Amino acid sequence: MNGKKLQQMAAECAEGLPGTALEHPFGPEWDVHKVRGKAFMLITDVTGEPMVIVESAPDEAAALRGQPSDITPGYHMNKKHWITLEGGGSLDRSLAEELVTDSCLLVVANLPKAQQPVDPATFAGRERTQR
Repeated sequence: MNGKKLQQMAAECAEGLPGTALEHPFGPEWDVHKVRGKAFMLITDVTGEPMVIVESAPDEAAALRGQPSDITPGYHMNKKHWITLEGGGSLDRSLAEELVTDSCLLVVANLPKAQQPVDPATFAGRERTQR
């Protein structure tokens, strides 16, 4: 999928997750998706190319970088905990949606239980472990 489609799909996926909100703390060129005030995804064209930046568990981020080639270290973020998704031919919708959802759930898992909009271990019927 191309970069603009990737951004649109990622935004739609994020908007469908419980407790999320879109903010623009860095200006109109950065869409920052947050859950309970904590960022889990950024969307921008600031480099001239459309990109989506999501949080990822360090071991998963390391395994994903370069596999597919549309996943690189997080642009302007901690390279251990964030990855950048870019448009191209090898990143499919299913994987992109999974990465957006996993990013949100990673943040949710680190919130106090009273602030969690969902149980990250069982959201959408998936088995998850606390990260």
